[in-house]
Amino acid sequence: MKLLIFAIGNDRYGLRTDSIIRVLPMLALSRLAHAPDYVAGLMNYRSAQVPVIDLQMLICGIPCEARFDTRIIVVDYAGPDGAHHVLGLMAEQVVGIQGSDELTLVDAGVARAAAPYLGKITVDRADIVQMIEVDQLLPEAVRAILFQPQGVPC
Repeated sequence: MKLLIFAIGNDRYGLRTDSIIRVLPMLALSRLAHAPDYVAGLMNYRSAQVPVIDLQMLICGIPCEARFDTRIIVVDYAGPDGAHHVLGLMAEQVVGIQGSDELTLVDAGVARAAAPYLGKITVDRADIVQMIEVDQLLPEAVRAILFQPQGVPC
């Protein structure tokens, strides 16, 4: 299994590369009214408006800054209804791709009801990497704002 590794503060996080469509540099975003603060806005990706989630804002309440290593990670988001959507994830300090053995993933051993997107952990070079479960990122109310059914006006 390969992971895209990024940092938030001193903590490291990983995304499985099998859900990643593309990694882009920071782009201009349009704000989305009435969305939670961690919804950074909408980006134009292949002639479609794609919502972008600020992972740092979601996890620790501090917005990402536009830095040299800030990226928008375009992922395939599968909702609980089975529908697939394109979703952007903004992350600072993107360091690159790393291999990890699936067997080294272990349960973090802490309750995560408030953050179901935080998955198992792995230890790499004595650092803990917390997995982000893309399909668990968005609660139902946010999915309803970001992904309108086809043919339904906003």
